[in-house]
Amino acid sequence: MHKPARIYRPAKTAMQSGKAKTQAWVLEFEPGAAKRPDPLMGWAGSADTDGQIRLTFETQELAIGYANRHGIAFDVAPPKAARVRPKSYADNFKYDRVR
Repeated sequence: MHKPARIYRPAKTAMQSGKAKTQAWVLEFEPGAAKRPDPLMGWAGSADTDGQIRLTFETQELAIGYANRHGIAFDVAPPKAARVRPKSYADNFKYDRVR
C-alpha cells in the first residue's frame, strides 16, 4: 500500500517571469519518514524511496485516473489563480511616481 499522494499544479518560481512548467499536473507522494544526516558525509538521506517519484500529467483528470487505477490515496490541491497587474513601461518615468 502506498502512502497518500498529492496532486497539484506547480506555481512558477521566483526566478521565472513566464509560465513555463506550470501547466502540467504533478503527482507526488507525501514523505513517509524524516530525513536524517549521513554519519560519514553529512548529506540528508532517507530509506523512503517513494519521495523520489514525481509524475507529471497533462490534465488533472489523467492524474486522478492514474491514482485510482493503481489504488493510490490522494488529495487534490486546486490551482491558485494568478493575479495579473497591468503595467505600462511609461509609468517608470512618470513625474508623480512614488519612490
